[in-house]
Amino acid sequence: MRWLTLYARSRQVPASLAAVVIGAVAVWALAGDGGEGPGDPRLPVLVLAAGAMAASVGLGGQDLALDRTAAIRWVPRRAAHVLLAGAVVGTVLLTVQTMGASMTTTAFVVRDSAGLMGLAALGAALAGGRYAWTPPFAWLSFSFFAPPPTSAPMRVATWMMLPPGTAAGTWTALVLTAAGTAAYTVAGPRR
Repeated sequence: MRWLTLYARSRQVPASLAAVVIGAVAVWALAGDGGEGPGDPRLPVLVLAAGAMAASVGLGGQDLALDRTAAIRWVPRRAAHVLLAGAVVGTVLLTVQTMGASMTTTAFVVRDSAGLMGLAALGAALAGGRYAWTPPFAWLSFSFFAPPPTSAPMRVATWMMLPPGTAAGTWTALVLTAAGTAAYTVAGPRR
């Protein structure tokens, strides 16, 4: 076998990809009849957060001690894993949107998928691969029930619900992507 196949299997990539696709198709099917319309960001954010949480399962290997002693360079592989997972999560939502009504814009999907995967990577670096899904879940839960953002801190806290092109949403997603990817790339998943 090639290293890429072994890496994908050890990181549970096929199962994560299946969960991302099934989640996106299920939400699309449910939104087809009773969706709030293209201006409502809740369903696309739910799909992207669920995809990031499903992809976060693969941010920790089967045996962390074996990963740390392997004679390969992990830094580029970890960075590629986070960035590709974010791209796949966003691409799945955009692909599902082509089958029916558009739920959101491409800029919104790119911003939120990158920010959520950065948040999951930060969770893996701080809490380990097993619990990498908790920061995206917690932030999503807060964003769903938070009051309307009227101040700068609330706009930062609800960044994933803001329209694309909003400075607070874009910068928060950019910082989460950079910080999460850098922390996970350098430190790896916590034991």
